[in-house]
Amino acid sequence: MKKLYIRTFGCQMNEYDSDRMADALGAAEPLVRTDDPAEADIILFNTCSVREKAQERVFHDLGRVRRLKLSRPELVIGVGGCVASQEGEAIVRRAPYVDVVFGPQTLHRLPELIARRRESGRAQVDISFPEVEKFDALPQPKASGAVAFVSVMEGCSKYCTFCVVPYTRGEEVSRPLDDVIEEVSALAAQGVREVTLLGQNVNAWRGALEKGDSGGETGDFALLLECVQNVSGIERIRFTSSHPREMTPRLIEAFARLPGLAPQLHLPVQSGSDRVLAAMKRGYTVLEFKSIVRRLRAARADVSLSTDFIVGFPGETAEDFEKTMRLIEEVGFDGAFSFVYSARPGTPAMELADPVPQETKLAWLARLQKCIDEQAQAVSRAMVGNVERVLVDGAAKKASDELCGRTGNNRVVNFPVPAHVRERLMGQFVEVKITAALPHSLRGEVAAEALR
Repeated sequence: MKKLYIRTFGCQMNEYDSDRMADALGAAEPLVRTDDPAEADIILFNTCSVREKAQERVFHDLGRVRRLKLSRPELVIGVGGCVASQEGEAIVRRAPYVDVVFGPQTLHRLPELIARRRESGRAQVDISFPEVEKFDALPQPKASGAVAFVSVMEGCSKYCTFCVVPYTRGEEVSRPLDDVIEEVSALAAQGVREVTLLGQNVNAWRGALEKGDSGGETGDFALLLECVQNVSGIERIRFTSSHPREMTPRLIEAFARLPGLAPQLHLPVQSGSDRVLAAMKRGYTVLEFKSIVRRLRAARADVSLSTDFIVGFPGETAEDFEKTMRLIEEVGFDGAFSFVYSARPGTPAMELADPVPQETKLAWLARLQKCIDEQAQAVSRAMVGNVERVLVDGAAKKASDELCGRTGNNRVVNFPVPAHVRERLMGQFVEVKITAALPHSLRGEVAAEALR
């Protein structure tokens, strides 16, 4: 059986896409995934262009596998994802030993691209944007546990000045409702109990109710959540990543109305300064963001909020940064992905003067992340003594006699269980009393009735 090696960079969308690449190739010929590129018959790099020097990182990795290609010419090397979408033919010109280059919307064509490469002897490049064709062409996904990810929309139409995603993944396109529900139902039948709905701006989903009915009635994201909750076997729903402009009253109300919707939301704010938000073209003010948070917490008091911050955007001042710190203190975020601004080729912000010294940016980032970490740890400490509903999704990483799972607010919990019930609890929801808060996880004890 042939072996497939995939290295994935970037977001959960890319993780999902990598799994779907494996599904597509596995449907064409028997394959098994490997963690060792030296023993692989197909090597794929699923790339991300959000961070600085992403292209150079790709070529560095390609250089490391070049020797494998020299010793085994039949080895297939492919580059997919957002860097592939940006660079296209330039990848083959710079690294002529690359066999296939494909974008996020053409990963389903991988078997065809590889076959054409083998037949013609020429590298194949397809970075087109055929909207949601890939979902129609891909086989049903295979579940590997109680938790799964489902992509419900592609692309972004917001065009924030710092972001390259609209240019690498295209405009926002939503999968039809019945198509999403079909995939969720197939996963539930395989034992999945929790799904995370994915999209660049997932709450911008506006899908046709039925596949092929492009001119007919459409639904909003709140309707999609309700329909996913009604799938037999699905007990918990998450979604990421959201955009504040798409937090509609119906979606906020869903947090109060849908018991299966996890009390956790990732809502990127990027900055606490209206001036910087306007320069980023985010489309909302700090007051509007805080209004969303207030209404969310009125709908679901225990909702946990995480976010994204960009520090040192071109022209950001010390006063702007202090406004961001005030926002953090006022909202009380339970985690954040925080980055120093880095210019992305082809974005409007690339043309802006950037007078903020790098050492200042790094100092701001360290201070911001320290505050976020302290807030997150305070949330963890407050959970000690609570009984939390935890979905058991595997063995603990550091102790063979323990299991681990996640709480509703997405905390990892490790807890000991007797050997005779370990297998039975896998993939099940259990009540766990939190006994300790560690820096990156919780410890707990399973309720006695679950062990009988």
